[in-house]
Amino acid sequence: MGRRSLLVAVGWVATVAVATLIGLGAIRLVGESLTGTPGGVRSEAEIERALAAPEATSAAPTAVTPAGTASTAPSPDAGVRRSFATDGGTAVAECGPAGVRLVSWAPAQGYRVRDVDRGPDDDVEVTFEGSAGRHELKVRCIGAEPVAVADD
Repeated sequence: MGRRSLLVAVGWVATVAVATLIGLGAIRLVGESLTGTPGGVRSEAEIERALAAPEATSAAPTAVTPAGTASTAPSPDAGVRRSFATDGGTAVAECGPAGVRLVSWAPAQGYRVRDVDRGPDDDVEVTFEGSAGRHELKVRCIGAEPVAVADD
């Protein structure tokens, strides 16, 4: 009986070891494509050269925003852009000839967007609401730069 239990234990350990090695091999095989940087890691000099290349400056910019946000491509007369953060979420605003406008906004985890006045206007605002409270972000242009302002 003792010999049989020993054989079962050894068989179980061998099976676990083989399964672990197969799993590690599979992770190594596909791991780079899941977690690696496509094309490898670039140096600072390579990034500067890529940004300075004519095709990089002539390409139309793309806007990526989190789900539930609104965004438009920058207009040709777009001004200074600036990011703002509250406990309730973040927003990006820019100043232009028509005034300030919200480019994008995203609630923090546990919050949702309650109200948005995206502009362009003299001032814009976004309100984030969650179980921890309500946070309102109001932005105005001072000069050509967006600045967060306290409620009037």
